Amino acid sequence: MSQSIPPRKQVNKKYTWNAESVFKSPKEWDAALQAVLKDIPKVKTHAGKLGASSSALLAGLRAIEDLFGRAQTIFMYAQFSYAVDTADQKAGGLVGKAQNMFGQVAGATSFLNPELLQIGEATLQQWMKENAELAVYKQNFDDLFRQQAHVRSAEVEEILGMVGEPLSGPSSSSSMLVNADFKFAPAKNSKGKKVEVTQGNYHSALMEDPDRTVRKTAFESYHDKHLEFKNTLATNLSNSITANVFNMRARKFETTLSASLFNNNIPEDVFHNLINTFKKKLPVWHRYFELRRKALKLKDLQYYDMWAPIAKRKPKIAFEQAVELICDSLAPLGKEYVDTVRRGCLKERWVDSTVNQNKMNGAFSYGAPGTHPFIMMSYTGDVGSMSTLAHELGHSMHSYLTWKNQPLVYSNYSLFVAEVASNFHQAMMRGHLLKTVTDKNFLIAVIEEAVGGNFFRYFFQMPTLARFELETHQRAERGEPLTADSMQTLMADLFTEGFGPKVKVDRPRVGMVWSTFSHLFADYYVYAYATGISGAHSLANRVLSGKPNAATDYLGFLKSGSSDYALNVLKGAGVDLTTPKPVEETFAVMESYVDKLEELIG
Repeated sequence: MSQSIPPRKQVNKKYTWNAESVFKSPKEWDAALQAVLKDIPKVKTHAGKLGASSSALLAGLRAIEDLFGRAQTIFMYAQFSYAVDTADQKAGGLVGKAQNMFGQVAGATSFLNPELLQIGEATLQQWMKENAELAVYKQNFDDLFRQQAHVRSAEVEEILGMVGEPLSGPSSSSSMLVNADFKFAPAKNSKGKKVEVTQGNYHSALMEDPDRTVRKTAFESYHDKHLEFKNTLATNLSNSITANVFNMRARKFETTLSASLFNNNIPEDVFHNLINTFKKKLPVWHRYFELRRKALKLKDLQYYDMWAPIAKRKPKIAFEQAVELICDSLAPLGKEYVDTVRRGCLKERWVDSTVNQNKMNGAFSYGAPGTHPFIMMSYTGDVGSMSTLAHELGHSMHSYLTWKNQPLVYSNYSLFVAEVASNFHQAMMRGHLLKTVTDKNFLIAVIEEAVGGNFFRYFFQMPTLARFELETHQRAERGEPLTADSMQTLMADLFTEGFGPKVKVDRPRVGMVWSTFSHLFADYYVYAYATGISGAHSLANRVLSGKPNAATDYLGFLKSGSSDYALNVLKGAGVDLTTPKPVEETFAVMESYVDKLEELIG
């Protein structure tokens, strides 16, 4: 390994997540896990007794919540420990133990929903009138009875809870393969010098290298390794899709799409509106790709040119400076909000920011009620890293305010709304920078990160992957085999259509892009990135334009958690994602960025 990418043990603690604020040591973590396992039989004693009285139900609900809350923290600690160093076998062992524990907890508490349904909605309504503490669960009960047709018997529910762990095997296997086992051949620069390729530096550095030879050879190295294991990777994803089909049928849904969207009470039209609008607006992307080709002075544009810098020099932004710029842009949300962000980044160590060997690719925000909303990323000191930090802080503040304002039962928020808060931060940051920055080079960097980075990922790649996901699931539902070759061909076809006639597609390698997105192991998640960025820009426009109560409405959304259905929470904040309008508005924002970029580069 190159000395430029240090091993985990050499990373400055200041830039690592505050693990000791969760558990002082792995030994303390193990003790907490053993305590959860010990308490599982105690929770089971509530089975069959919830219908005795409102107080019996409340006692059972609280016992289940307590167990789940502790299990979530234990699971999070293990997963985060593994993510920052996937070669740490001890951390990998923690993940395995945590998954086993969580499976047992899920199985042991699976009696809850069938018993609630047996008690009946009328009785629960009466009990909530009599017991104010039980009334807190009203939305939870309403949602359960909405889903009643798809809740099975206690015995079946217990089995479905128990199979959660083995059905997650394909995802874990792929993660271990690509993040821990894959060793990539070095790339080369235009002078023939070798350049190290890792999960940590591939997206954050190599794909943004101004040297096209570096980009090309890194792209080939990265995707050739995935090609080498395409059958294993395809089998893992196919098995995951098969598991989705199994769950669909076990819960008596017609399609995997309806099964997935039903959980969050999302109409299928929301998904199809996105895809149809995306396809209609592809000429906007084609215009951008041609502008990028001309700006880079290339004969033809390739996939690995999508992140190449148009700006003549890359602005360097220290981590602390990035935090301050982000905080400045969030000023319309109020001093308390901004102070929380600043404190989390600079004092409480929410962010594990340093690049190190074997760090998981990408970035995410993850925590549990009672912990900090931690962020894992590889900060490299450029506009893209600053934008990623802003994005993940959006997730973290969503979690922070939800945990602060909601009881445990509503302490999560759906995947459908998750990407709204994160993209809102980025939209606010760009709005601030485009108004206050005068340096032409910096402005170009901001816009190309917006369109070539954020929008390309969320508004081009994710809708394309959503189309891939829909088609592969439909094939599995029809009983058609999903092979590495069929997946590769489908992915290459979709990207060829999306890129249009002016982009040259390396079909074998671009056809493996699906294998580089672990998001596909989360059932119908990728589309929510695109609806999320749409909702985010609609809400950010309200705040940036000074619409009355826009900031208060947005903060209300963050504080809501899952206390109401996702679409209702968003409507309350000022955006309706049941219509194509937010997607169309966001394409208009993208076009304005393309116009500005064209003006800046001349």
